Amino acid sequence: MTTTPHQPAQAEASAGAATSSPAPCLPEVPAWLDEVEGEQALAWVDVRNNTTRAVYETDPIFEQLREGIEEILDSTDKIPGVSLAAGYLYNFWTDAEHPRGLWRRTTWDSYRAGGPQAGGTTQWEILLDLDALGQAEGVTWVWHGASVLRTGPLAGHRALIDLSDGGSDTDVTRELDLDTLTFIDPADGGFYRSSSKGSMTWADDEGQSVLVTADWGPGSLTTSGYPRQVRRARRGQDLAEAEVLLCVPPTSMVAGAARDRQGRTWLSEQMTFYTSRTWLLPDDATRLAAEEASRTPDAASTVSAEGARLIEVPESAEVSAAWDYLLIHLREPWTTPEQTYPTGSLLAAPLAAWLDGDRHLTTLFTPTASAFLQGWTHTAHHLVLSLLDDVVASLQVLTPPQPGAATDGPWDRQDLDPTALTPSTPAPAPDGAAGGDPDPTLLRPGRALVDLAAGAVDSLESDELWMTVSSFTQPTTLALGSLGPDGRLASTEVLRQAPSRYDATGVVATQHVAISTDGTRVPYFQIGKPGDGPVPTILYGYGGFEIPMGVGYLAVTGKAWLERGGTYVIAGIRGGGEYGPAWHRAGLKENRHRVYEDFAAVARALVKRGVTIPERLAVHGGSNGGLLVGNMLTQYPELVGAVVCEVPLLDMQRYTHLLAGASWEAEYGDPDDPDQWEFIRTFSPFHLLREGVGYPPVLLVTSTRDDRVHPAHARTMAYRMLAMGQDVTYFENSEGGHGRASTNAQRAWVGALIHTFAWRRLG
Repeated sequence: MTTTPHQPAQAEASAGAATSSPAPCLPEVPAWLDEVEGEQALAWVDVRNNTTRAVYETDPIFEQLREGIEEILDSTDKIPGVSLAAGYLYNFWTDAEHPRGLWRRTTWDSYRAGGPQAGGTTQWEILLDLDALGQAEGVTWVWHGASVLRTGPLAGHRALIDLSDGGSDTDVTRELDLDTLTFIDPADGGFYRSSSKGSMTWADDEGQSVLVTADWGPGSLTTSGYPRQVRRARRGQDLAEAEVLLCVPPTSMVAGAARDRQGRTWLSEQMTFYTSRTWLLPDDATRLAAEEASRTPDAASTVSAEGARLIEVPESAEVSAAWDYLLIHLREPWTTPEQTYPTGSLLAAPLAAWLDGDRHLTTLFTPTASAFLQGWTHTAHHLVLSLLDDVVASLQVLTPPQPGAATDGPWDRQDLDPTALTPSTPAPAPDGAAGGDPDPTLLRPGRALVDLAAGAVDSLESDELWMTVSSFTQPTTLALGSLGPDGRLASTEVLRQAPSRYDATGVVATQHVAISTDGTRVPYFQIGKPGDGPVPTILYGYGGFEIPMGVGYLAVTGKAWLERGGTYVIAGIRGGGEYGPAWHRAGLKENRHRVYEDFAAVARALVKRGVTIPERLAVHGGSNGGLLVGNMLTQYPELVGAVVCEVPLLDMQRYTHLLAGASWEAEYGDPDDPDQWEFIRTFSPFHLLREGVGYPPVLLVTSTRDDRVHPAHARTMAYRMLAMGQDVTYFENSEGGHGRASTNAQRAWVGALIHTFAWRRLG
């Protein structure tokens, strides 16, 4: 088969498909299913897609759901989220008339005019119409983002635009003139990055240079398929001749670069998903010659520009900067001569002092038994921490010592009061179950389950915050908050309120705990209308990569599932980030079984509490969550009545040889190591299938354009299960990438398929 430079292991993967260690008597799977756009593979996909369409598109419930979901996604009264750059507010917008989207901007006054109190409308300046661009160029362009130049004479006049063909991770960068609204031809000095998994961002205040990572040809990508080099290119310069700032070994995951609002350039080497190194690049650093970098395609060590300053912290730590402080977030305990800092701590030190060898640290946050740090943002004078306390969000504002005070002095601390953003705070969940007896599984009963998030409007110039609040039943409110000198919320201005998208009358959200096999308490949210008897229930989970599953408004799920009387459950299982890095690490590699035990424990708890029964319980997950529900399918078939599995990993023997799979070795382990394969095989659904077992019906959804998780995972699982006579529904979108859809119409179609499938199978 034909391979592309960013898919170095594709041919090897294809050759191995037919001999992927099937269990005795299991049907063989043809190697041509690995050929992403191979003739036989696409013909097989067409047959499966046509079968699925024939079954579902004639169903009146399906069509009703599809129309309802698409109306929600295309609604003109949804909140236009904006970001500030060079005096304008920028937004990317999709609706029925612009399915691929419009990139546009407006002024503060105009944006305020469209708010709930103003009663006016916002006037937008259209900068880029992706539908028109795609039609003119014959490419199904999908928006991947923009970087507006914020400084210098060209501020607000130039932008770097990232576009993907069909929604894959692979994309291009083009420079857009915001005065003429035309792309600047490279022949005329415009910046351009050709199609690859990479990046391009501004490298100076004048817009005359960029930092670039890209596919530079043979030997320039890691085994994960990502760029090994960071280059800095000047306007009009051929990128192939640009100076190299960093070159990492092929065994690393990716090289990266960024320039912060203070004008500092940072280089990074991501060795694995959870280990990295960071350098600060002084303006006077001696650059690495391109000739030297080109001679090291197989170098076993990292080569950085001479003068680049390595930030000496544990490789498992996350590093960033706020003002002149270095921030260090720990994924593992760290012992220094002063003390031992626990996993999940956030530490600070003056950056200049740290580079000079001073190792004194100030602790900004230490996790508790229930509260953990999930992120932060900083304004001109304050650091705002986003916390999860038993998986419910809160905000805390930290203010560093004033200028002239000791830099290692205590930081002031304030809890941010969100009451100004909650015009109608959701009523606390009831403490008791039917009959009035307290439910012993309730977690912290009586507190409101609300999501609260904040982001700096301009981290350099102001102390304003974009703030949002929502719940499972309350749509999002967007407000502008202003922090006072003491870190308290001095004022708030509600900018937008999204309307309700489903009838939440009678819908109640509660939080519970289930007890896993080893005694661990596993939290889960339950949303639905209390009633007698088992009801159709969807149990959703992820359980990987330190990603938490928290509170949020359920627009589509509410319309497609809750309104019809279904119950929706979200599990906070190990492997995720619900309780910080330690919760995640508890489910890695040889401990992966805990992730699936946790999910199974929640399923059993729902049955024990009378919420549902196995025949009326569906499990749903995507990507790593697809691997999760694949294991529910193969390891716990007696617990579930249906499985919805999207863009999944399923063949764990070959995953490191399929597209970006090598980058996830730190999560799952190395299947090419016989000792590690012994534990990996215990959670490889493709290999856990057995003849004679009646598996629950399964819906497999993927995308031909997914260049992150290879569609062969879903294809080969469907092929084998169909050959075994199992109930399999398969759909593969021709575009959409790892998001499995590129337009609202496609998202609505898949959403209707998922919920119609679940309702049919659960009765």
